[in-house]
Amino acid sequence: MTTAWTFMQEIPIPDDVGSLIVEGATPVTAFKTFRDSAIFTTKRLIVRDAQGMTGKKVEIYSLPYSSINMWSSENAGRLLDTNAEIEMWTRAGHIKIKVGKGADIRRLDSLIAWAVLK
Repeated sequence: MTTAWTFMQEIPIPDDVGSLIVEGATPVTAFKTFRDSAIFTTKRLIVRDAQGMTGKKVEIYSLPYSSINMWSSENAGRLLDTNAEIEMWTRAGHIKIKVGKGADIRRLDSLIAWAVLK
């Protein structure tokens, strides 16, 4: 199974994520996705994906950092690279994160390294 998301830019942590945070975890940063947001916490990556025409139906993906076996980052080494992406191999499958112009692939790479290796 391959799952793909696009992280457009780093944003302030949304106010309504409190109900998604488990005891002992705190939000670290967030990224805007096409239809919603992705939140890095101290324990996992949470991706909210608004669905349908109205966006009222929301699918929540939860990726515990402990399930990430390996990751890679790829970019052309230019500022504003439009083809940058991160790939993660997990127990649940393969995940691709496309990195939009407003997001820094090195920041994402270091966030994943911090989360997995801490």
